[in-house]
Amino acid sequence: MNAQQAGTEQAEAGRLADREEAVAFAHWLERAVNAHDVAGLEAGYADDAVLISPVFRETVGRAAIAKSWEAIFQLFPDWQVKILEVLVDANRLAFVGTCMATDLNGWFGLPPTGERISYRAVILLTLHNGKIARDQRMYDLTGVLDQLEKARLDQELKTAAQVQSALLSHRVRRGQNYEAVGDSIACRTIGGDFFELLELPSGDFGMVLGDVAGKGPPAALLASMLQGMFTMEARIGGSPAQAITNVNSALAAKDLSPRFATVLYGILRRDGAFVCSNAGHNAPIILGESGIQRCHDGGTILGAFRESSYREQKFRLNGGDTVIMFSDGVTEARNPAGEEFGEERLISCITVLRSGSALEIAKGILDSVRGFSGDVAPADDITVAVLRRI
Repeated sequence: MNAQQAGTEQAEAGRLADREEAVAFAHWLERAVNAHDVAGLEAGYADDAVLISPVFRETVGRAAIAKSWEAIFQLFPDWQVKILEVLVDANRLAFVGTCMATDLNGWFGLPPTGERISYRAVILLTLHNGKIARDQRMYDLTGVLDQLEKARLDQELKTAAQVQSALLSHRVRRGQNYEAVGDSIACRTIGGDFFELLELPSGDFGMVLGDVAGKGPPAALLASMLQGMFTMEARIGGSPAQAITNVNSALAAKDLSPRFATVLYGILRRDGAFVCSNAGHNAPIILGESGIQRCHDGGTILGAFRESSYREQKFRLNGGDTVIMFSDGVTEARNPAGEEFGEERLISCITVLRSGSALEIAKGILDSVRGFSGDVAPADDITVAVLRRI
């Protein structure tokens, strides 16, 4: 027998009878992998089989290959595969499929993300006498790394959202002559709106609501910084106009252009006087027995000009009178037809809710916006803060 005849017989020995047999072999392999059946997989390889993998490099011998499978299953306890396509060429098989696992222990030296990762893979098998003689694997590693990076960023954003939520003021405050509630819904994981409910050293009560231009992490970082700055100003005990002036000077000095913010700051005095300053924000709605009043007076947006000065307005709040501060995410929320919620709907909503508590009014506003928007995701952060004199 010459060399050519020997090679032909060797190829025939490994040739699969038909495509059905190839598909059956593929399904057996898929089931064994998904069952994490190391012994079964080991039995499917020839004694001198060779594995070539981006992860395990070149591994020779059935026992060593079995250990590589065992390592995968230990590292990824929920490892699963799904074969999408099977190609047959004599004694060679090509599988195109998807590998899926939860990143619990970290890949490629990166910290674990805890997220479910999936990626495409191509497996080339050469069979001899019904056993796998050569197993070569090709993975979409770029896709894997992209998913790991996205999962890492998502995890960081979730952590940042938890921190931001913890930093937000207590959502409900009650005093001898007031009750106040604030709530915020970020259009992304973290947002650029902020509010703070402040019990002042004088015994007065302060409420701040702001909106940083932009979205995402940069806006959220600046919002947290401004929130802290107003908290410190409140401890000093100055007027709303003075506090905004001080914060504006500090922000402008940092030269964060084009980052800026709008803000409202109001203080309810113990005698019922409400003093408010508006730095370029939506005018709050002050609802009393005599009707609706608005606070437009103040000055320009924060961070635009270092030497800006701010004015303030003074109102009288009687028992049952309510101040509603809101970000433009409330009035600019859109429904499926593209219509904006608008200030008219907001005022109508507040008028209906006027006899309720601060908590009922805040919840009612947010519920109305959600009902109006339907399935349309918010394009901006939605924030309300309600102060009611009792």
